[in-house]
Amino acid sequence: MPENQVPVIEIRDLHKSYGALEVLKGVDIVANKGDVVSLIGSSGSGKSTLLRCANLLEDSQQGEILFDGAPIKWKGEGLNRHPADKAQVIAVRTNLSMVFQQFNLWSHMTILQNVMEAPLTVLGQDPAEVEERARMLLDKVGIGDKCDVFPAMLSGGQQQRAAIARALAMEPEALLFDEPTSALDPELEQEVVKVIKDLAKEGRTMLLVTHDMKLAADVSDNVVFLHQGKLEEQGPPAELFGNPKSERLKQFLSAGNHA
Repeated sequence: MPENQVPVIEIRDLHKSYGALEVLKGVDIVANKGDVVSLIGSSGSGKSTLLRCANLLEDSQQGEILFDGAPIKWKGEGLNRHPADKAQVIAVRTNLSMVFQQFNLWSHMTILQNVMEAPLTVLGQDPAEVEERARMLLDKVGIGDKCDVFPAMLSGGQQQRAAIARALAMEPEALLFDEPTSALDPELEQEVVKVIKDLAKEGRTMLLVTHDMKLAADVSDNVVFLHQGKLEEQGPPAELFGNPKSERLKQFLSAGNHA
């Protein structure tokens, strides 16, 4: 990585509370262009909340979020802190496409329409070009033959692959995955894992919240272990999984969460 490269996503000292419950207690994360950063940790450690804060789906109370070196502008403080610039929020969400655990496809639209919707309505792109790219992306994730099918007629693995194609249709700078395989049966999970691995090989910038330690080990440049809202340990996967330093990470991995 060049010395002067600006990270795509940088989070500094991020705090997030729901009322009196503090979920994130000062977390720092950096994802440079082409980096895959996996967030691991037990339920309630703050992984998904961190992702939602990065994408401004949730307001954080303290700390900085920078996208391509530009800090998010805030108004108010603490629990009253909100993004100050709506155009900036739209730009960030457009460039950080999120793939959710439960797919979140629109049930009344075909798979092709699902993938085309945001580039048409948010970006105002040419319908013929959007359709061509949408079909190409559905081919890329292995469901090019499902264009005219509605989500309810697809398996969970196919729906999640459609959701990934929909995220890619925005041509984002980075992809955010929130437990993309945890709602799937093991065999369907592998279909989605393959797509994520292919995207990592392409050099896509990704933040990946996952319970799948093997996936984290296979695709990540950096793995971040969160524990009770704090960054407990981070490092390259070989180091983190092969030689964990903190007792909490050792316990987490020995509890069956093996790479």
